[in-house]
Formats: sequence, structure tokens, C-alpha cells
Amino acid sequence: MRAIDLITDEIPPLIHTDTGEKAINWMDEFKVSHLPVLKNGNFVGVVSESDILDHLDLNATLDGLFVHLPRPYVLANRHIYDVLAKMSDDKLSVLPILDEKENYLGCTSVYQLMTQLAKTGSIKEPGAIIVLEVNSVDYSMAHIGQIVEGNNARILSSYIISDSDSTKLDVTLKINQLDVSNIIRTFERYDYLVKDSYQTGISDYDIQNRFDALMNFLKF
Repeated sequence: MRAIDLITDEIPPLIHTDTGEKAINWMDEFKVSHLPVLKNGNFVGVVSESDILDHLDLNATLDGLFVHLPRPYVLANRHIYDVLAKMSDDKLSVLPILDEKENYLGCTSVYQLMTQLAKTGSIKEPGAIIVLEVNSVDYSMAHIGQIVEGNNARILSSYIISDSDSTKLDVTLKINQLDVSNIIRTFERYDYLVKDSYQTGISDYDIQNRFDALMNFLKF
């Protein structure tokens, strides 16, 4: 999935002649702490709630309040993981999306990104989760996949967490079965350390409810 697929129509941009008060009101309305700013249709930067509140005169225009604004953005053809990294690194609730000529196309939000990541990562699909701890030099997704498939199961999604101070990796697997006892035993026979697992203790109904609650929290 690319950045252009993440654009939401729910969050409009500000224009440079809008006041600080209008920006704050819009942020409150759309439940975000950042908004893109355009001037003559061109993207000039992103304004944050905290930066506006640092100024005493909220009736002044954004042009009057700021000489320069930061310009974080991603290009439309970037992968969803690049969008996630940019929003995380810059601590943004909203991220502008531009074309290759830096024309403003729209923006995405944390809520929109989380919703799409949930679909991409098979979070809503029924199944169990296994967390393996492996040495980085021994990591082989091909071998891990063979073990899972050898137990008549499939990996729906996976991700890796690494620590620069450690030679260990945490490999999280979402499996398309609720009972993964046989898979865990097979991993242990191959000397994999099964660090954690989440299987039939939580019903699909509860998982869906918890996911929906998270989405509602991010949106409202």
C-alpha cells in the first residue's frame, strides 16, 4: 500500500491567511494536533497546536504568527511503512502527501494509518500470535515458515523488533490457527525460544472489540 492510498478526505488543509484561533478550532474538531498549511495552493508547512498556543495573539494569521513552518511530508509513491516511520520520527498526528513536483495531494492521519495497518497486518483475521526470540545471525524466515507450514498453518503477518544493544531479535508471527500448541512444540524441538504466545484465551469477539475500542480512542 502506498501513501496516496492513505489520503483521507476528512481533514482539510488550512490556508496561510487563516487565524491561529481557526487552526486551534479545526484541530479540536478533527481530533488532531497538526494541520497542513497551503499558500496559493502550494504546501508551505505543517502547523502544530503547541506552536500556536505559544503565541499570545490567536487572532493573528498564520502568516503573521510564523515566518517559517516545518515541512514534513512523504511522496505519494512511498510505502505505508515509510509513512509510519515519518509520522513516528516527527511525532505527527497528520502527515501531508505530495506528488513528485511537491504539489499537495492531501494528508493522512494517525487514525487512518492505524486503520490501514490493521488491514495490512491481518490484525482482524482470526488466529494466534507467537513471539520467538532468535539470534540475529540465526534468523531465517524461510525456516520459520517451513515449520509453520509443516503444521498445516500459514503465517498471516510478521514483524521483527531489534535492539541495537542486543544480538537478539523478537520475531512476532500471526498464525491462521487459534490452537498453535503443535507449532510451538515444533519450534522448541528446533531449539527456538518461544518467548510468548497468545491463542485461544481471547475470543475473536473480544479481539474485535478491543481493536474497535482502540480505533475509537484514536479518533475521538
